Parts: sequence; structure tokens; C-alpha cells
Amino acid sequence: MNLKDVLQPAAVLANVVATDKKQLLSDLAESAARLTGLKSRDIFDALLLRERLGSTGIGRGIAVPHGRIPGLGKVVCLFARLAQPMTFDSLDGEPVDLAFVLLSPENAGADHLKALARISRLMRDPVTVQRLRANRDPEVLFSLLTEPDGQLSKAC
Repeated sequence: MNLKDVLQPAAVLANVVATDKKQLLSDLAESAARLTGLKSRDIFDALLLRERLGSTGIGRGIAVPHGRIPGLGKVVCLFARLAQPMTFDSLDGEPVDLAFVLLSPENAGADHLKALARISRLMRDPVTVQRLRANRDPEVLFSLLTEPDGQLSKAC
């Protein structure tokens, strides 16, 4: 799966300002609501419910809040590059500056897992992570996120 399958250019946010995790999730839910036409409160509640099970801060400054949303037609991803790293209760205790929001229909088991796996593979590449942190242009960020496997490292 390529992130282009679930990520639109309008879903790439650069320089997001948030003071804490709850505000970040709320702001990202608002952005997701504009993209999906669903209620931001429903999206926020789903993200918060998942966060209560354990932090989605996976380490190295990266978080992947996600949730299943009734009424959503397909898997949707948002990417946010934060203006400043913030505390996120990450597994490694490091502040987060890169966040993916992954929203899935209630019955999208395989597609949800494929998207999570793609994000995980992408974020294991230190070149990709460094380039995401070095850029503030949403178009450039979208391009970096949607490069086919192996193309990004070859370009450097």
C-alpha cells in the first residue's frame, strides 16, 4: 500500500501548533472532519478512546493516533508536522513532532493494518524522517510521504 491511497494533499499539515496531546487530537479531529464530512467530536472521541488504551506515541518523536469511525467510507490518513515537539506520553518518553492520524471504517481490518504497516515502514527510514523534519512545505511533505518504497533513499 502506498500512502497516496489514503492520504490527500489537503491532509498534510505543516507547522501545527498545539500545547498538549488533547489539544493536538482535537485540532487533528477538526481537520479530519473537514476532509471526511463527519463530526469532529466523533473523530476526537475515537482517537481519545484509543489513546486511553495506551499511548500511540511510538517513539523517536513519532505518534500514530488512530481509531475506527462509524460511517466512514474508507481509510483516511492525515499527517501533521508540529511547529514544536510536544509531550505525548510516548513509549520512549521523547516529545513528538511528527504525527499521523489514521481513521478507518469499523470493518476495515486489513486495510487499516496495511496502512499502519506502511506508516511504520516509512518511519523506520531515518532519511525519510530527517527529510520530513527538515521541510515545512505541505507539497514537499506530501511528496516525501507518497514516494514508492525505495525511491526516497535512492534520491538522497
